[in-house]
Amino acid sequence: MLYLHKAFSFKWPRTATEKIMERQIKSHSKFGIRQITVIGMLSGISIVLGITGLGFIPIPPVKATIMHVPVIIGSILEGPIVGASVGLIFGIFSVIQSITAPTPVSFVFMNPLVSVLPRVLIGIIPYYVYRCFSMKKKIIPIGIASAVGSLMNTIGVLGMIYIIYLGSYAKALNISSSAAQKGIIAVGVTNGIPEMILCILITISVVTAVTKIKHK
Repeated sequence: MLYLHKAFSFKWPRTATEKIMERQIKSHSKFGIRQITVIGMLSGISIVLGITGLGFIPIPPVKATIMHVPVIIGSILEGPIVGASVGLIFGIFSVIQSITAPTPVSFVFMNPLVSVLPRVLIGIIPYYVYRCFSMKKKIIPIGIASAVGSLMNTIGVLGMIYIIYLGSYAKALNISSSAAQKGIIAVGVTNGIPEMILCILITISVVTAVTKIKHK
């Protein structure tokens, strides 16, 4: 009886393909858990920056926002899925904030094309920009990717306002369309450049530190 039990409990040796598939399934499940954790953490940071006002740094004569920085960090470190997910949550938060704490021009941010789409894109594009550069020193690719992401945020949001809401935006501010046009361009330059510089400095510091920890 013991012999028969051993005979019927015999396991065929797994093929190389089966072993590879098993390893891939295990790695994907672990990667998925890490992705969810990173998405939650970075989204939380972005929301806290917005609620507390810490995401707006005064650089006279403007206030530069760094709320989009966690999206770009997520994109470079963990890829476009994480980046796009953090960007989506950031964009949805912008919509909710425009409803709960309205200003004369908050109506523009209630449109997902203005508040959500650009934030999702800045979670995708920086990853591919970063991957385009095969350099030993990663500081330059990180800096370029973060600069592209920051500019995409500025141009994407203001560009959508210009395309969709220029007339309504001017009316809400009691100014002419030409004045509104100049104002949007001025905001893009005066805010966009400081935000890009801050984004580069913060992203390089964080991504470099996290990469070093990963390789220890």
